[in-house]
Amino acid sequence: MKLVIVAVGQRLPEWAQTACDDYAKRFPPDCRIEVKTVKTEPRGSRTLDTLYAAERERIQAAIQSSCGKGARVVALDERGSTVTTAALAGKLKQWQLEGVDVALVIGGPDGLDPAFKQSAQERIRLSDLTLPHAFARVLLLEQLYRAWSINAGHPYHRE
Repeated sequence: MKLVIVAVGQRLPEWAQTACDDYAKRFPPDCRIEVKTVKTEPRGSRTLDTLYAAERERIQAAIQSSCGKGARVVALDERGSTVTTAALAGKLKQWQLEGVDVALVIGGPDGLDPAFKQSAQERIRLSDLTLPHAFARVLLLEQLYRAWSINAGHPYHRE
C-alpha cells in the first residue's frame, strides 16, 4: 500500500519541507508515503468554479499518476469527520488490509471543489482550527506516522 498526499499549493517554507521530509522517511517499505504538490490555479479574474475545475483536473492527474485507478480518495475538509489519532490508526490498518493505495488530498487557498469532495470515499478534518497550508501538511504526515506507529507497536505514541 502507498499513501499519497496530494496538496494544492506552492513551495513549502524550509522549516515545513524539513519536517515533511523527516516524517516521510520514517515510514517502512510496506507503508510508503509520497507527497505530490499540485500547482495552485492563478486567481486573476477567474471565477471560483473555473479555479476549482482547473485544480480538480491537476489533483485527479496526480492521483492517477501515483496510484492508478483504484485508489481510495480521502479529502481533507474543514467540514469533514473528526478523527482521533486512534481512529486514524484504525483507518490506516483497514486501508492496509484492503491493499489499495490511498490519496489524501489537501486543497488550496479556496479549498477543494465541492463536487470533488462529494466524490471522495471519505472526508476528514485535521482540526477545528484553521491551519496554515504548510502546517496542515506537516500535521497530516505526523499523524499518519503516529497512526502507523500505534499499529506497529512502535514506542513513538504513548497513551
